[in-house]
Amino acid sequence: MPATVHLLKLSVGTESVEDLAAWQTAQAPRWPEGMPRHVTRMWPRREAEVLNGGSIFWVIKGLIQARQRIARLDRVTGQDGIERCAIVLEPGLIRVQTTPKRPFQGWRYLATGDAPADLPASRAAEDPLPPELAGALAEIGVI
Repeated sequence: MPATVHLLKLSVGTESVEDLAAWQTAQAPRWPEGMPRHVTRMWPRREAEVLNGGSIFWVIKGLIQARQRIARLDRVTGQDGIERCAIVLEPGLIRVQTTPKRPFQGWRYLATGDAPADLPASRAAEDPLPPELAGALAEIGVI
């Protein structure tokens, strides 16, 4: 059985986890089965590992703040005739321990051992810290 690997992706233009959740809710009528998806040009070469319990970890405002489980990968063809990969996600965002991440293009693989832990249920409902404060605290190892 293959190991599990996650994907790391910038959520461009998103201000908060709530903002990403609201965008996905608004887009749901456009998606088959209403399941969120992210369409990308590249197909993951480590597909078996991604589909073995992998999640997409969302970087918002320079911080890894949430994740979503990956349900499957679909082949889709754009209006330009180019085949792409739709990363189909399970609905609902899971907050994780805030972790700083420098900007990058596209998506990256994230080893399970390097993935931030989910927030405990007792903290998941807390109001999030402002991104600048959360980033500063994460940089010095407080959170």
